[in-house]
Amino acid sequence: MPGPAFSSKPFKASRSASKAADFSSRYRASLSRHPFLLFGLPFLVTMVAGSFFLTPATALRYERYDHKVKTSLQENALGLKKERRQFDIREEYFRLSQKLDDDNWENKRYPRPPGDSDGIL
Repeated sequence: MPGPAFSSKPFKASRSASKAADFSSRYRASLSRHPFLLFGLPFLVTMVAGSFFLTPATALRYERYDHKVKTSLQENALGLKKERRQFDIREEYFRLSQKLDDDNWENKRYPRPPGDSDGIL
């Protein structure tokens, strides 16, 4: 009679696999005991990193505001604001529509460049 189909020795996991399983089980257990590591620490890291990443954006905002204030001060000093008329889109529309003569127009075709086909088969 032949020997058993399977060896009688139980499977022993390798050292590294048992270490990984041991580490993951310890990590899960520590998370259940210390929820700060799962929720609080990532939140604080996000807040601190966000403040560093948003600093240039806020600086740009204030630089634009300063530029706007400087230009308005220069316009006031030169008196440019006084001669400007208020812009009204309706007024501009009517002014431009009076200039256009929609009744007297002619459709003109531009000549094709040399060597270009005329589209006739």
